[in-house]
Amino acid sequence: MWWQYVLVFLGALAFDIVPFPFLPAFTIMIFLQIVFDLNLSAVICIGVAGSILGRYIMSLYIPHISNKYFKASKNEDVEFLGNKMKEKGWKSQMAIVAYSLLPLPTTPLFVAAGIAKLKPQYIIPAFFVGKFTSDTIALSMGKYTSENIDKMKSDLLSWQSICGLLASLLILCALLFIDWRSLIQKKKFVLKFKIFK
Repeated sequence: MWWQYVLVFLGALAFDIVPFPFLPAFTIMIFLQIVFDLNLSAVICIGVAGSILGRYIMSLYIPHISNKYFKASKNEDVEFLGNKMKEKGWKSQMAIVAYSLLPLPTTPLFVAAGIAKLKPQYIIPAFFVGKFTSDTIALSMGKYTSENIDKMKSDLLSWQSICGLLASLLILCALLFIDWRSLIQKKKFVLKFKIFK
């Protein structure tokens, strides 16, 4: 049924539109693929499209949130970091692909890009390559997961998933509280906790 594939798209979109670390979108894709016995290739293509649209929308609204809640100095600091990233060219693109392949939430990547006011078209193509690859691997393992559903439930609170969430929160904290301009220009590590208006 076509509406089941619409659920895949909307689920992936909803999981990847939020600006805080959340379950990866492939979890809802795997769930729906197993429950409705959907075509794996279609789920991958439709789910990745939903994820990309979610991240795109998030990168558009994040600058408005950051301008409203963060001090101008913090926004300028992260924008400086984004400009440095642009200067690296293809190396930055490879870093985005590599990060998207890791089993870490990509929320910090898009929060940083949004605050830095990087154009979505700069980050999305590299994200697509990593996301498509990692989601294909994750969904291909769906058959094993469906046969071991009890193990999957226990893995939600496993040390790996908890470590992934903690790593994502740590990356967000580093993005927000490190004075990147001082670190890059003066090679001086400075933490600034007064970033909110």
